[in-house]
Parts: sequence; structure tokens; C-alpha cells
Amino acid sequence: MDGQSRFPRQRTSSGDAYRSGAVQGPTGGTGTTLPGTPAPGCAVHRRLHLTLDPADLVGVGAVRRRLRTALSHWGVPELSDTAELLSSELVTNALLHTGKGAVFDAVLGSDHRLRVEVQDGTSRLPGRRRDPEAEYATSGRGLLLVEALADSWGVQLRGDGKVTWFELATP
Repeated sequence: MDGQSRFPRQRTSSGDAYRSGAVQGPTGGTGTTLPGTPAPGCAVHRRLHLTLDPADLVGVGAVRRRLRTALSHWGVPELSDTAELLSSELVTNALLHTGKGAVFDAVLGSDHRLRVEVQDGTSRLPGRRRDPEAEYATSGRGLLLVEALADSWGVQLRGDGKVTWFELATP
């Protein structure tokens, strides 16, 4: 079975909606939100945005730590283990297989559904190993994990590359 039939391209209309808004609003010296900025707890404050340089595999650990901290702060620590594992897979794939950097975004919606997107600079679609020895390989199973553990996932082609994403709902 080829990679396209095993991992079909999926599209969503909500992907770009998560890209709007500031990362965080400025606060005054007392910790209060300044006028004109979103209030704490709104969707804008439940966004983690990180940029990784090409081949920065050490940065994958930082993504996991920052995501765990964010999910705890957002009140959904129960998503941490699965979100960290799947995020590691997508970020590592982007860094290893594209030769370019990656942009990581995690957003917790008001429905307590986590969406993680990893953008890279190539339009080459992800696929499974095709060699007969793949069963014994030490890598190449990341998308199988994403497919098995995420509530939904997919790949969106963009003019400057692609975004591979997954979503997790709170239990």
C-alpha cells in the first residue's frame, strides 16, 4: 500500500482560523490586562507558537516541555502525554525530512479541543516506508502513531510548503 492511500490528504476549513491573533497581550505592572488586549482565558491566550531552525533536533525537547507547561496552565494536563508524543513526531519529521526549519503552533479552542500544527517549507507529502525491512527499522512509524492516537489529523498544502496537523479532544 502506498503512502497516499495509507495516509490520505485531509483538509479542514478551520486551519487558518487558528493563525489569527496575537500570541499574548501585554500586561501592566500589576498583572492586569491593558485596555484593548484580550482577557486571560480567551483563545488568544491559549496559543503556543514556536519556531525551530533547520536540523534543530535539540529543540524538539523544548517543544515538548513548553507544550506540557502550556497545557497545564490552560487546565488540560490530561492531554500532555499524547500531545507531546505526537508533536515530537511531527516536529522531528519536519526537521529531518525537509532540510528546513519548522513552525509549531498549538491552540486550545473554547471547546477544549487542542489543535497542533507543524509547518515546514516543502510540499512533499509524508508517507510510510516502502521497503520490506521497514518492519524492523528503528524509525518510520511516527505517522502511524499520529493516526492511531489523534482524534483527527491531516496535511494541508500551502504555497510555501505544508502544514501537518492533529487534534485531540479532552477526555
